[in-house]
Amino acid sequence: MARLHEELVAAFDALFGPHPGVRAAHAKGVCCDATFTATPEARALTRAPHLQGESVPATVRFSNGSGDPGAHDAGREPRGMSVKFHLADGRATDIVSINHPVFIVRTPEEFLEFLHLRAPDPSTGQIDFESLAKFVEARPESARAAEILLTAPPLASFLRTPYFAVHAYRFIASNDTVRKFGRYRWEPALELATLTADEAKALPSSYLRDDLLARLVEGPASFDLHIQIATEADQSDPTTGWPDGREQILAGRLEITGPAPDQDVCERFVFDPMRLVDGIEASDDPVLRLRPRAYAYSSNRRSASG
Repeated sequence: MARLHEELVAAFDALFGPHPGVRAAHAKGVCCDATFTATPEARALTRAPHLQGESVPATVRFSNGSGDPGAHDAGREPRGMSVKFHLADGRATDIVSINHPVFIVRTPEEFLEFLHLRAPDPSTGQIDFESLAKFVEARPESARAAEILLTAPPLASFLRTPYFAVHAYRFIASNDTVRKFGRYRWEPALELATLTADEAKALPSSYLRDDLLARLVEGPASFDLHIQIATEADQSDPTTGWPDGREQILAGRLEITGPAPDQDVCERFVFDPMRLVDGIEASDDPVLRLRPRAYAYSSNRRSASG
């Protein structure tokens, strides 16, 4: 019997079709070179090496949420921004984020059920929207993510939307006495912008990639990393955002300098939200805890097909 992480990858195949050699989700992407520089506020929050203030090289991958590498960029799936920080000792640590502020469910088992409901019936080619609606109605915590998935307008640019790491982490300071939970958010330097559905569909299939590469010819693009700090009243539940009034720390700036020279090398990278370093610990969020196994399984499958 397949294990849960294998079932999740199979469910993405059923939803988007099998596409050997690519990621089961976020299959279509583009990688960029970047540098990250942390603020003194980040250094006070955590002893993590990439948040001490020195310039750290990074690889950034922007992606569509779909598992179809040929999908049009106008699709409704969330867009991803994954950042791999390359540390001086040869290790790496990652931040994985999407442009939706909350996740659809609280557990991997519920996510598997959701993916099964989203997949078309093989005999009819139709999605059972009634069952999908009942699934969300039975889980009020899923309502916000479902609404965003259904109503969010297409992006105008990968560089003109915020990205949210929907999971919580514990940040540990150098003296080991300050321990705070927080969530990452990337805010772009460019003004936020979206398109209408008709505007997006009229553009080329890879218009987001085209826009990104064209902007980087003109010069670097940047994002600021913010960390929202939890109180004791806040939970690690990825379906629920924390109130806007919570403390916010400006943790650093990411400067994207250009496309990665070897896209094939980057496509072999695994961006893992549980690839952590001393000074940052995972919360008990079960979705977060399962993701590394699903990513590793998908990566091994890609390598085998290549």
